[in-house]
Amino acid sequence: MGDKIISIVVSVYNEEESLDKFYKETLLVLEGLTWDYELVFVNDGSVDKSRTMLDAFAHENKKVKVINFSRNFGHEAAMIAGIDYAKGDCIVCMDADLQHPPQSIPQIIKKFEEGYEIVSMVRSSRADGGYIKKITSAFFYKILNMLSPIKFERNASDFFAISNKVAHVLRTNYREQVRYLRGFVQSVGFKKATLAYDAQSRVAGESKYNIRKLIQFSVTTICSFSDMPLKLGIYSGLFVALFGVVLMIYTIIQKFVHDAPGGYSTIIVAMCFMFAILLGVIGIIGQYISVLFIEIKKRPMYIIDETKNMNDSLN
Repeated sequence: MGDKIISIVVSVYNEEESLDKFYKETLLVLEGLTWDYELVFVNDGSVDKSRTMLDAFAHENKKVKVINFSRNFGHEAAMIAGIDYAKGDCIVCMDADLQHPPQSIPQIIKKFEEGYEIVSMVRSSRADGGYIKKITSAFFYKILNMLSPIKFERNASDFFAISNKVAHVLRTNYREQVRYLRGFVQSVGFKKATLAYDAQSRVAGESKYNIRKLIQFSVTTICSFSDMPLKLGIYSGLFVALFGVVLMIYTIIQKFVHDAPGGYSTIIVAMCFMFAILLGVIGIIGQYISVLFIEIKKRPMYIIDETKNMNDSLN
């Protein structure tokens, strides 16, 4: 093994059906590398046998490190914790369901040996991603890139790699409670490379993201990277003012040319239209206030119950 270390950070939440296969396949790849390695599993409050399995992996292999959360804090918190405690020169974040292929790790290392600090893994195909998922994903990135001054890679995933230098930036400066980690990684700068991969079907189990969570995730992501929705109040006010002037001119013409009073239905439609815009803008402001409320409380992003094969001091 070489002097350099690669850290593989894996978020685990109720993955007992896929963990053993993932561990064996990943270990096979890591043992063939010229770099040394550590496998950092973050157990995000699993309620199945995942914790027992991870403890067994750590017992048989001292290069396997386990962080057990006190409860479920979410996928992003698990990845942040893994990055906080990883010791490697290169840190790779990936999922345990084998949709992120371990076979891509040698390609990632090659990019770091070429001097890159960030490697974004972009899905070229998705075995279990139906037509609807492709459309919604493309729509999300289109809206995000329209609203945000930072342009994000389309089809980027939570499968990415960063240098220890980039990890240090994330550990010290990017500590938001409401976060979009892959967005943070793409926004910090540094020399970046992109690699394509084919996302396979999940080995077992189902996706932890349902429609409600995906919508919530999309909204908070936009709030994290753009203040454009807040400016909708100004634009909406200008538009409604213009609409009011047009309606006034139309009413005057109707009165003096056709001798017809303003219609009741016109007034109702105009009021409903303006109230719809008003309530929409209030809702957007409420979402931003919600984000601020979460940040102001300064609660921990995660709480660790127990660790295996590592000391508890951060890098």
